[in-house]
Amino acid sequence: MQIHTLVVGMMEVNCYIVEQAGACAVIDPGEEPQRLISFLEDNGLTPTHILLTHGHFDHIGGVNPLRERFGCQLAVGKGDAPMLADPQQNMGTMTGKPLDLYRMTPDLLLEEGETVQVGPLAFQVLETPGHTPGGVTYLCGDTLFTGDTLFRGSVGRTDFPGGSPAALMHAVKRLAALEGDYQVLPGHGPASRLSWERTHNFFMRAGG
Repeated sequence: MQIHTLVVGMMEVNCYIVEQAGACAVIDPGEEPQRLISFLEDNGLTPTHILLTHGHFDHIGGVNPLRERFGCQLAVGKGDAPMLADPQQNMGTMTGKPLDLYRMTPDLLLEEGETVQVGPLAFQVLETPGHTPGGVTYLCGDTLFTGDTLFRGSVGRTDFPGGSPAALMHAVKRLAALEGDYQVLPGHGPASRLSWERTHNFFMRAGG
């Protein structure tokens, strides 16, 4: 498994392009779709799936152009599906960009324990709400794609509509309780490891 990280948009979202044996998925294509398309084409990659960790504007702004170019299936946690249809809910109205960029219908509504299979890549769905009602973390191999649930040394905000501090702390607690160690690739900021977070992240220690 090879993971490419492209930091996109003014919110500096980590967009992850995950590939193995010709299979490819894009996680959180937040902005700069032409840059993402160019990277994919320059590297001979054809993504079949777009996986969203949640439905906020800064994580979804590149979805529609990528779907138009590659015909990708769009997957999101079931609880965030309504957000994708409404730029008011996903805060796309704040961007000043055409609102059609922030209206979309997902193909796959994900729930706890499901797996999205992308060729040899298996993305296990962990429901981690709190930042949003339907936020999810994807577990693939030795890597957790945590979106805005868990950052290096911190956690996501809960003061947006649909946020829940209690739900977020429960989500952080369940990540802390996973057996073994994992690379943590968050929605913003540097990568981490779960073992480091268990020891150093105040919120994870409080949640544990």
